[in-house]
Parts: sequence; structure tokens; C-alpha cells
Amino acid sequence: MAYLLGIFLAIVAFWMGNSGHYTPLMLGFAALSVVLTLVLSARLKIIDREGAPYVRLAGLAAYYPWLLLEIAKSNWVVIKACLRADLDISPALVKVKTTCKTDLAKVTFANSITLTPGTVTVEIEGDKLLVHGLYEANTVPEAFEEMDRRCARAADPAGSAA
Repeated sequence: MAYLLGIFLAIVAFWMGNSGHYTPLMLGFAALSVVLTLVLSARLKIIDREGAPYVRLAGLAAYYPWLLLEIAKSNWVVIKACLRADLDISPALVKVKTTCKTDLAKVTFANSITLTPGTVTVEIEGDKLLVHGLYEANTVPEAFEEMDRRCARAADPAGSAA
């Protein structure tokens, strides 16, 4: 029941923050869509710890500022590569092992890699990710260890009780 309440509050806050329309008709549509979403979620049995947004808010709030800094640093590397007269990239594919346990944490880690300019997660298979990078020297499994550790701590709270 606590997860249902958390999801209800998250959906209402998301709708209110994005809508900007607070007329009675629009609030009625909002109530109808929130109730329909909760009913369908309950029938599909997807209201659980992993789907509850408030369980990992603190961890993700600490993770995303760090990720934004990493994105900015990677942007600088890619911008320099684009502005050079000679294209000195050396693309590489590498398999990266993750310590993330839940599907949500693995997807968050894969998306974090893809959001970082110059790298793309091509595939997730079990606990391994196939990553393509612009520079072979920067695309080694060890280069992703800190991101993996931080992502696991943020998206797998309390030791990943999945």
C-alpha cells in the first residue's frame, strides 16, 4: 500500500508540474488518468519496490549532479575532436561488467554511458554491457568502474533488495 501511495503522489506531482492547466475540466482529466494508471498498474502487478520512485530519490539526487559533470567533461573531449583538422579518433567496442543487480540499475547505468558524449551502450546481456567509444584509450572497462559503482549505489538502494 505504501508503494501505491508513493506512485500516486509521484504521478500527481509529475502531471501538475508538466500540465500548467488547472481548470476543473483539466483537473478532472488528471484525476481520471491517475486513477486509470493506478488501476492498470495494480492489475499488471507492477507496483513494487523497484517501481516506487521515492525509495531511490536520495541516491539519484546525489548521482545526477556527478553524471552532469561527467557529461560536461566528455563534451569537451568530443568538441575538441570535432574541431581538430585531423580526425584522430580510434573507435572501440568493449564489454563492461556491471555490479548493478536490478534491471532499473542496469538500464540507468547503460543510459548514463549513452548520455556521456563519445560513448554508446550497444547491448545489455546479463551483467555485461557492450559499449562503443570514440577513443580506444578511454573505452576500457576500468574507465566505467566509478560510474558503475555510483549508479549501483544510487539505483540499487539498501544493497539492492530485488
